[in-house]
Amino acid sequence: MSTPTHYDIALIGSGSINSFPGPDLAGRTIVQIDRGVGPDHVFGGTCLNLGCIPTKMFVHTANLAATPAESARFGLSERLEGVDWPAIRDRIFGRIDPISAGGEAYRRDHEDNADLTLLRGTATFVGPKRLRVELAGGGSEEITADTVVLGAGSRPVIPAIDGLAEAAPHTSDTIMRLGALPASLLILGSGVVAVEMAHVLASLGVEVTLVARSGRVLRAADPDVSARLTEILGERLRLETELATTAVRRTADGIELRGERDGAEVVLRAEEILVATGRRPNSDLLGAEAAGIDLADDGRVMVDPYQRVLSGGEVLEGVWALGDLSSPHQLKHVANHEQRIVRHNVLHPEDLRRSDTMPVPAGVFTHPQVAWVGIDEETARASGRAVRVATQEYASIAYGWAMEDTTGFAKLVVDAETTEILGAHLIGPEATTLIQILIQAMSTGQTARDIATTQYWIHPAMPELIENALLQVI
Repeated sequence: MSTPTHYDIALIGSGSINSFPGPDLAGRTIVQIDRGVGPDHVFGGTCLNLGCIPTKMFVHTANLAATPAESARFGLSERLEGVDWPAIRDRIFGRIDPISAGGEAYRRDHEDNADLTLLRGTATFVGPKRLRVELAGGGSEEITADTVVLGAGSRPVIPAIDGLAEAAPHTSDTIMRLGALPASLLILGSGVVAVEMAHVLASLGVEVTLVARSGRVLRAADPDVSARLTEILGERLRLETELATTAVRRTADGIELRGERDGAEVVLRAEEILVATGRRPNSDLLGAEAAGIDLADDGRVMVDPYQRVLSGGEVLEGVWALGDLSSPHQLKHVANHEQRIVRHNVLHPEDLRRSDTMPVPAGVFTHPQVAWVGIDEETARASGRAVRVATQEYASIAYGWAMEDTTGFAKLVVDAETTEILGAHLIGPEATTLIQILIQAMSTGQTARDIATTQYWIHPAMPELIENALLQVI
């Protein structure tokens, strides 16, 4: 066996972990190993290439396309005269693809990375802090490192449904680069990816059928928010809830899906199918067990609050993990935060910082937007503490009235005595922006009473939605 090449630091992945190298690491030898994401194994991680960034660019386009449906009640007559899908797609990826290619070229060739070696391929543990890299261009290398940082991400799951894999379904890896829009689409799933892509494609004229195993979409959200979104989407597209999919076939005409509801068979047909039933961490591709790394039941690499990888419940010295590979949240802002924590802890082992000191918010860019942070009402009441709950409709504030919004609301859950904010749940226009006021309060220890009474709230701006909800609970 050849002698492995030794580095000071080995980085696995190119998403959030790509921010790890920097001037303060000059003089340390670094190897960055990346297999890439998606069918083409592109550099730069999921968020840039297949997730947050392109989907939000599609969402913005979809929001514009959807305005004619709302215009009549404002005395306007608008029409969507056409959807040029290739132009939409190519505008978006014409901006993203150069960033991905430029990022790879920078890591490979720029003088800033004189001490960094970029290897494109799949890294697999063959022992603690020892990796074999199957290179994308052929051949392999073995490396060792004093410090190993794992940021290998996750990938879409194809559930074990009869015929589904053979039907070659689309996932979030492929749906945004379609050659042409299908006339009709089945979406299997009801979570974040499902409801965002349902909004995008329905707004662009695709006949969308969303197939949910449960009775509501977006079940991770507060039940009241989830129920409202289910109601709204049910009016915009075909929504099949409480349907257990049993088989999928690709036929000469497209896709045939068979499911069961209340003992009766349901058959659905469409030109194409998108599977959006979740993602799994890439720990299996790393061969994590060969390094003695602990894995959760869902495949996540187990870490302590400092992002140190665990082995047999104990810290595996010198091995760290971050992002989708180890986090149950699978959120880019979480991965970015964890990367900063890991970087600090590697550079300052005498001053370790925890990654779990702040509430984790989530935003969903469907239509309407959904956002939440903290616990929901049911969880708060189950904890045994006395709580107050406020619900404030968009329609009750001046700007919401101007928009004629009749569906959106904010829901706050606070401690009845202290007015500590325990949770916030929004559905409606700009929910993902409005909730930041409450995220900041929860993260800095401000109570509902503090933020409601110690500042002006601009009238008639949308933040009055939050102000009026706060005033109910103080």
